Amino acid sequence: MFAVIKTGGKQYRVSKDDVLAIEKIQGDSGATVVFDHVLILGGEVGKPRIDGAQVTGTVVRQFRDDTVIVFKKRRRKHYRRRNGHRQHLTLVKITDMGMGIAAAPAVAAAKPAAKKATKKAAA
Repeated sequence: MFAVIKTGGKQYRVSKDDVLAIEKIQGDSGATVVFDHVLILGGEVGKPRIDGAQVTGTVVRQFRDDTVIVFKKRRRKHYRRRNGHRQHLTLVKITDMGMGIAAAPAVAAAKPAAKKATKKAAA
């Protein structure tokens, strides 16, 4: 089974255990992320999206992409500009997809936040 999700202004075709690089989202390595903007799930097509469908994934790492050179030039004007750009990306491994499955992973994601709060309170 596969799904088409939308994140960062782009659409991705994903299935279980896929690893994909998407535009940066918040989360440390091991954090659970939920994509609720699902356009296609299996054979069902949303108009424009499927209500209640979710795709969950785990953040593998945060990184920056290779440098892309942006070069601008105008003829006969002595105008040349060279610039580089490195996009921030997040590597995500898809763990599950379906209807109404995010309740358990969301609770698992909330537990580390609670531990951090208790450490701050104790200090």
